[in-house]
This record gives sequence, C-alpha cells and structure tokens, in this order.
Amino acid sequence: MRRIISCQGEAEAAGRGGRGFPFGDASRVASAPWWRRGATQGDSTPIKSMAAFRVLREPCSGPPSEFLQSLAEGSGDGHRIELAHGTTTLAFTFQHGVIVATDARASAGNYIATLLCNKVIEINPYLLGTMSGCAADCQHWERLLAKHCRLYYLRNKERISVSAASKLLANMLYEYRGMGLSVGSMLCGWDKKGPGLYYIDDNGVRLSGPLFSTGSGNSYAYGVLDSGYRPDLSVEEAYDLGRRAIAYATHRDAYSGGVVNMYHMKEDGWIRVGRTDVAMLLDQYAEAKK
Repeated sequence: MRRIISCQGEAEAAGRGGRGFPFGDASRVASAPWWRRGATQGDSTPIKSMAAFRVLREPCSGPPSEFLQSLAEGSGDGHRIELAHGTTTLAFTFQHGVIVATDARASAGNYIATLLCNKVIEINPYLLGTMSGCAADCQHWERLLAKHCRLYYLRNKERISVSAASKLLANMLYEYRGMGLSVGSMLCGWDKKGPGLYYIDDNGVRLSGPLFSTGSGNSYAYGVLDSGYRPDLSVEEAYDLGRRAIAYATHRDAYSGGVVNMYHMKEDGWIRVGRTDVAMLLDQYAEAKK
C-alpha cells in the first residue's frame, strides 16, 4: 500500500519532466492504470487529500483514543466511521452453579455481520468468559488470560481461583484504560470456594455479584432477571429464566438477536446446554399467553 500511495508523487514528478515515475516518461502516465497513475476516486476524480488512505499508510503514533476520535463522525475531515457495538449477555449464580446465556448477533455499526456468533469464550474447563463490546478486544484479552491461567496451573499444580483470574484480567485492562478498548466481560467459574461470578470492563473495574447483564440489551434482560431470579432455582427453572431474559431482550434491542447460547458451570466443569432460536422462543411465549 505504501508503494501505491507514493505513485501520486511519482506521477507529479514525471509531469514536471522528472525521472521519478517508474514507467519512464510522463507520456505514459495517462495510459497507465489509475492505481499506478495516482490515487483516484471512482474512474477519474483525483483524491485531493490522502486522508482516505491514512489508516493504511500511517501507524497509530499517538494515543489510540485520539486516533479513533480523529476518524469518527464530527472529526472535521469528512469521515463517518461509527464504532457501534451491541449485544446482550447475562450470567447468574444459583444453588447448582452458574448459568451463562448470550445472544448471537454480531453487529458492525448498522450492519449485521452474523447471527451465529458464540459470545462465550471457553477459557478452560472451569472458567468461562463473555464478550460484550468489541469482539476483537474481548477475544484477545480473554485468550491472553487463558494463557496465564495455564501457566499458573503448570507452576503451582493447581487451578487458579475465579477471583485471581478476574483480578489478572482487570489488571491487564487497567494498564490500557483510556486507550480505546471496548470490553465489558463477565468471568465465571468454580473453584475451592464454589461458584464465582465477576464483571470486568476496559477501565479495570472488577465487581463480584450473584447476577450481571452486559450489552446494549442489558436493561431489558435485567427486567426479566429481577422478576424471576432466586438463589434456590432448580436447573430447569434457571435454564428457562436465562432463555427468557435473552429472548425478550433481543425482541426489544435492535443490536441483539440470532440464537440463545447457554452454558452451565458445574462443580466438575462447564457444559454447553444448547442453542435455541430466539424467534422460536418468542413464538412459544406468545402462544403461552393466549
């Protein structure tokens, strides 16, 4: 890409009689392909500014947050890049472990990238993480956490606790606060103290609690969870509560949808409960109300 961008300067040099253009003389500039002739928009309109190629040409040399802001809407250079994210994830503890449920719609601004994105990251057989925010950020940092958890096990001959794993993730994110990361994850697992659930975000915030929901549809999910959550839920009641909360959240939130992915963290490790289409669930709930 550096070579393509530099062709504009070479073409200008050839037009002045210089020897910079690789085709030899200025008379061949007009017959050359546009990408050798210099950057253009469409077929014939030259790009007056090379700002359109700035992301590919120049590495980010300043604070990442300022770099992203310079490309966002209202930056003054005509670009309209909206870094919008949307999802609905939830997790809650109960007498038989931890339930983790997420939707599966991955959105890129106003576009739906996929309806089958698994937003639960399987860190190890006793730890699960969720994705909310930027998928790349969540996947990178939680995979890095998985590496540290494995190293801890090799060094100490025992599994890392849920509390310590969440603290590791929070400390790593805290070092990069304010640099443009977008992470809002829940970490759940089972250790010597029993089931554990933590919320961690890109500012290094770390909270422990029995129930969390993240993403653009979390307010809708909280409405269902608050009305039906009890610590003494049975397994089937917990499964139904998780599915119902995600399904109704996808019904109201435009950035959530697809299917409900559900996991159950038990004392002997997590199991994947299954994948259920939200449209089918909403139809079942509508029929039950009649």
